Amino acid sequence: MIRTVIFDMDGVLVDTEPLHHDAFFRHFAELGLLISDTEYATFLGSSTTNMYQRLKQEYGLTQEVHELVRRKRELFGVSFEANTTLTLLPGALDLVLDLHRAGMPLQLASSASHETINRVFTRFELYPYFNNMVSGEDFPQSKPNPAIFLRAAELAGMPPQHCLVIEDSANGVTAARAAGMFCIGYRSEHSTGQDLHHAHFVVSELGQLSAAQIQALGVE
Repeated sequence: MIRTVIFDMDGVLVDTEPLHHDAFFRHFAELGLLISDTEYATFLGSSTTNMYQRLKQEYGLTQEVHELVRRKRELFGVSFEANTTLTLLPGALDLVLDLHRAGMPLQLASSASHETINRVFTRFELYPYFNNMVSGEDFPQSKPNPAIFLRAAELAGMPPQHCLVIEDSANGVTAARAAGMFCIGYRSEHSTGQDLHHAHFVVSELGQLSAAQIQALGVE
């Protein structure tokens, strides 16, 4: 039986990916990097730090990783604050409220930084519904490493087999399964090109899910 639900944030609760994409590619241009959309897609679900660690190694960047991360987050922050049309994804708030009313503890496990999580949770007033927020910047390796999900389960006081993860990235699904958790893949229009076949099942709309349905699920 599922006793807690762990949400990813970008691409599940809110579509900040276009803002991240814009910030990254503005930074790539500053650095003189020609990164294809295909290569960029392989980074989805990874932390910004891990992404720049890979880029530094593969492209011989001279800047320190923390400097690269700082600049990208600066560019993202400008885009986020300037954007007045950003909304939660369809069905996201309804599902959060349904689970909350059912007494289901909710956790967040996002590769985003604490700063970005705070921006999103403050703008959309999500703090009252989540018990814990775990950021990928606190781990040396990001998804597909399962550490972030195992930490969320630890904070929730739940064994992995009683945790359910909702993810939209291939790296996130792999991490959830490696953690021994039930995983629902969310294939939306904002996460095209992601291989979610390792999820226990996949939905195309969060409205397909309910608290009653989720509570009855369990790891095979």
